Amino acid sequence: MSSTEERHDALRSLLGAWALGACPAREAAELEQHLGDCRECAEEAARLREAAGWLSLDEPLDQPGPLRQQVLDWCLARRPAELPVPAWGMPYTAETAKLDALLRDLGPEEWLEVAELPWHGGTERLRPAEVLGHLTAVDGFLALALGLPDPVPALPGLPAAPAGRRVPPQEPAAGPAVPRVPPQGGPYDTITARTARLIADQGGLAPQSVRSRWRRQAHDLVRGAALAPQGNTPVDYGFAVLPLRDAFVDRAFECFVHGEDVARAVAYPYDPPAPQHLRQMVELVVRLLPRALAGLRAARPEHAGAPGLPEGGVRPARRAASG
Repeated sequence: MSSTEERHDALRSLLGAWALGACPAREAAELEQHLGDCRECAEEAARLREAAGWLSLDEPLDQPGPLRQQVLDWCLARRPAELPVPAWGMPYTAETAKLDALLRDLGPEEWLEVAELPWHGGTERLRPAEVLGHLTAVDGFLALALGLPDPVPALPGLPAAPAGRRVPPQEPAAGPAVPRVPPQGGPYDTITARTARLIADQGGLAPQSVRSRWRRQAHDLVRGAALAPQGNTPVDYGFAVLPLRDAFVDRAFECFVHGEDVARAVAYPYDPPAPQHLRQMVELVVRLLPRALAGLRAARPEHAGAPGLPEGGVRPARRAASG
């Protein structure tokens, strides 16, 4: 193969990245000059750029059908990702993308619908933007662990939690390595208080602005996962500490659960997690459930002899495991 043919093949391999706007500026300029001289590459570039245009409307996180994945696979086969997302981060990536697809389709009236979120001891009734506030607030525990800003306003009289290093440690350091939110009372009061503060703070924002804040944090968390592939960094929920890899799977499950809650409220079709992602979620619950049930029995001696999962199946089991 001649050097000219090798250069042609090298430039052709950049077409997918160029179509998605992911090609470095120097290589993009060289490729565009080549397109003026090569009809074959120019035709393929036009097809890929048109397809990428369909996929980039409103910069969606979701993958509409197999087309986007085919384009990405084509690109990654020729140039591996510089920061690949670890396997334990993929369920969160997929579930946030799926929820974003739902939110992108909501009209003004649907943002006013009320979703019912089963919760410990009752049911929360929240509008979709308020559900995002809840997800953002709890995902904030991961943000703190990764050295990102806390999305939740600080309590009056308390300084905001400082952002740590951009690249977190791979092993827990001696002593408390993660900023801890002061307890508000019961084990889950920290979460409810954080949710209430963030919902109040975002109360004057348009729903799409709330969505943008959630999307931005989700992007930052996924990038943080890529920078911490071992996933050993501790994530402190205030009532439990999980390694980052488990916390990401937990948050993926929560995103699916509440995405399904919103979908039910607006009569939107909503698929379950992909089998390989659901397996990670179930395995996490199975690992955490014995400890969680032991804690529940200690707190409620009258149920000490009751075996099995909490009544209602996987969703209550997941909430018990998180506690």
